[in-house]
Amino acid sequence: MLAVKNHGALHASAVWDLVADRAAATPTLEFAVDEHGRRFTFEECQTLSEGIAATLHARGVRAGDVVSWQLPNTVEAMCMSLALSRLGAVQNPVIPMFRDAEVEFITNQVGASLLIVPREFRGYDHGQLAERVRKVVPGLDVLVLEATGDYSGWELGDPSSLPTVRTDVDADAIAWIFYTSGTTAAPKGVKHTDRGLLAASMTFVSNLEVMQEDRCAAFVPIAHVGGIAHMLHSLLVGHSLIISAAFAPEANADQLIEEKATLVGSGLPFTNEYLRLSRERGIAPLFPHSRATLGGGSGRPAGLSGLTKEHLGGVGIISGYGMTECPYITWGTPHDTDEQHAEFEGIPCSGGQVRIVGAGESSASVGEIGEIRVRGPQLFHGYVDSSLDSAAFDKDGFFRTGDLGFLDQDGRLAVTGRIKDIIVRKMENISAREVEEALMGDPSIADLTVIGVPDAKSGERVCAVVVAADPGNFPTLESVQKYLRTTRLNVRKFPEQVEVVEAIPRNPLGKISKPELQKRYSKDINDSNVEKV
Repeated sequence: MLAVKNHGALHASAVWDLVADRAAATPTLEFAVDEHGRRFTFEECQTLSEGIAATLHARGVRAGDVVSWQLPNTVEAMCMSLALSRLGAVQNPVIPMFRDAEVEFITNQVGASLLIVPREFRGYDHGQLAERVRKVVPGLDVLVLEATGDYSGWELGDPSSLPTVRTDVDADAIAWIFYTSGTTAAPKGVKHTDRGLLAASMTFVSNLEVMQEDRCAAFVPIAHVGGIAHMLHSLLVGHSLIISAAFAPEANADQLIEEKATLVGSGLPFTNEYLRLSRERGIAPLFPHSRATLGGGSGRPAGLSGLTKEHLGGVGIISGYGMTECPYITWGTPHDTDEQHAEFEGIPCSGGQVRIVGAGESSASVGEIGEIRVRGPQLFHGYVDSSLDSAAFDKDGFFRTGDLGFLDQDGRLAVTGRIKDIIVRKMENISAREVEEALMGDPSIADLTVIGVPDAKSGERVCAVVVAADPGNFPTLESVQKYLRTTRLNVRKFPEQVEVVEAIPRNPLGKISKPELQKRYSKDINDSNVEKV
């Protein structure tokens, strides 16, 4: 197993202890800067958090209460999260894309006493949503933050009214409940502790050798576990975050350039937009101060890291692997080779473990593909719906991720697909990811995914859903198959159906909503863009 370095991070097992320790250690260092140019030091972060905590305490929030919140990426949202840690509340971040059905389900399942939302965000009235949800969820109060230009909206209370900071905080108590993004089923509530999230954040810090001089893009939704991890590794190390309430490619690229960002990216959708801007502007590297582009959250073409190194700067893509249930179990390092950056998701750290399990629960050998299973301090403490727990873990306490992959001789993880992302055509298993990777070089295709759709004769057929590189020249079944004949993909795996869309549907972290596409394109075999077999 490869060794990684610890670059002087603070040690804390509880989030509020970390806030206080960081403010004491480096009070005047910058914690965050937003798209409006507002800058906050770590001391100001603590002060703002205590003011918000006083407001929430006056409203009745007490230790152990569950508080749901659905807020965009602002410094105030981060400080509100830290305020809830100061009060000892259990917080339930809800990503802003969720609407009535999901928010009602979530707040009801967790037993939330308070829901905090902005009056509006990106043209949607979250205040009205909260009022509708309040009427149907027993015991739920709502706090609507009135819209301002920077989405702050807080009236700060008097910190002297707060109870004394507890010294007996149990860092292993449930303090966070996140919900999965629900691309395959109803969202699942995932229970985490302070200690677990801090361990996850330390994997990022150690593997990427994060320093106080780093300036990290933090455009992942703050209500996602990855957004919270960004906040925590800033507090661990004392580096600055560059944040924006909503992602706007050109404005955010300019923001990162102006702020001399050293860690950019935040996921595939961000990276693709930055590559487009680099080409359009004729500027390479687009981010001259970048050490690396952060990856993870979804698959990527094999050549993407090389393009990123050339057009965006730094070593290319440093990718990590994790999920809501087990965030940041691995990350790559700046010392990996170009080939390793292109193919692998890094190595575990902070006590995390990865194993690959083959048929019959046997341990896979080096390079052998099997199910990825994970455990460690960053692993969740079960689902809110405990009936889901027994199927989630194996007998050794490893979480069954449902992902396929392999480990190399040094313990680096490569992800090759999903167990459920196998298309069974005429009793033959076809990896959707293998077909996707073969198609990624087609110059007529700007973006794509491959799904299986029901077929009366073969069980399932391979369907390629594509975005045209040239809006005036759509890819067709014939052109796609013609291109694939120039690749090494076996003809038995060629798509039998091609659908052209304006954009591939993705969640905020870039994961493709394949069930939505499967429902949309499960069609009769007589369609003209379906091959007769």
